[in-house]
Amino acid sequence: MITQTHLTAKGTELKNRWETVGRIAKYTSLRIITLFLTVVVGVYLTIIIANMGGRVDQIRIAQIQESVASHVANDPKLQNLPASDIKRYIDAQVEIQKNALGLNRPFMVRSLSYLTDALSLTLGRAEVLTSDSGSKEVRAILLERLPATLLLFASSDIILFLIGIFVALALSRRYGNFFDKAIIALASTSAAPSWFYGIFLILIFASVLKVLPFGGMVSAPPPIGVIPYALSILQHLILPVTAILIGSAFITIYSWRTFFLIYSSEDYVEMAKAKGLPSGTIERRYILRPTLPTIITTFSLGIIGIWMGSIILEVVFNWPGIGRLLYQAINAFDTPVIVGSVVIYAYLLAITVFLLDIVYALVDPRVKVGGGEMP
Repeated sequence: MITQTHLTAKGTELKNRWETVGRIAKYTSLRIITLFLTVVVGVYLTIIIANMGGRVDQIRIAQIQESVASHVANDPKLQNLPASDIKRYIDAQVEIQKNALGLNRPFMVRSLSYLTDALSLTLGRAEVLTSDSGSKEVRAILLERLPATLLLFASSDIILFLIGIFVALALSRRYGNFFDKAIIALASTSAAPSWFYGIFLILIFASVLKVLPFGGMVSAPPPIGVIPYALSILQHLILPVTAILIGSAFITIYSWRTFFLIYSSEDYVEMAKAKGLPSGTIERRYILRPTLPTIITTFSLGIIGIWMGSIILEVVFNWPGIGRLLYQAINAFDTPVIVGSVVIYAYLLAITVFLLDIVYALVDPRVKVGGGEMP
């Protein structure tokens, strides 16, 4: 028989669940808004910098004037006109092209339109660069390069996380041995960026030993068949992934090994050992699980650092990703591609931070969302 007390308890439980859902929804919404505002600020600053505060407009106008003047100089029909008519003709043609490009409006007004288009991924057409298929649409160019960047850095991040966890746990069990001291000594190698080690890897394994391919994501001409094509991609991944690991793995292992050592000396760990629990159970339940929030925090910061260094790394390895595309766009003063590349990076970083926030809350039950504990 259902009593009034039972109904009251059920009602209270249901109310608490709805309050928890509301807190999570509120926290998620605020986090999305915060990250979006961060993206807006970053993209707008990029638009200002990429256009040099409007000075790029002056460069474009000068290029238009030069182009029109060159056309007039090579047109015999126009050469016979009086100088005043030629000048009026040049001014009219320049004005037409300025209006077509929107250069007749102040830059700060157009910058807001650029911001709206960039955030909605309406990126327009490139001025110089094209995609491999010949398209000048910025979106097509970026979508063509995005998979290469995601493949490279997703592979590196997954391998770095797995190596860091297993090696750090192993070293925490063998504190003070030769390998532990070696990791401590090699931790300082992370002071140099990954592309620095990439140069030496290319010289040794691609140039001198000639055992690994270098340049691009796949051999030229591309192998025929799915398996040969995939193997070619894996071969080309070895050197850049290794460079990233050398630049990040040792300091990551050293940091996580230190966290494991700190937690392994806690009283509850000693109690678990006294109870005779298996060492594997102790590591998973009493050492690894409490350290996961700290590990995820350091790993997320490392991921952001790796993303930031992707431009030079892709240039060094001639990797056909967004980083190399951004470098090419900067050299060519292709402002739409520069802004589009930064927009993609900004969204990728925001998504990464947001997902890591969720993972952090899942692995740490002490985290409070919206003023209440996670369910």
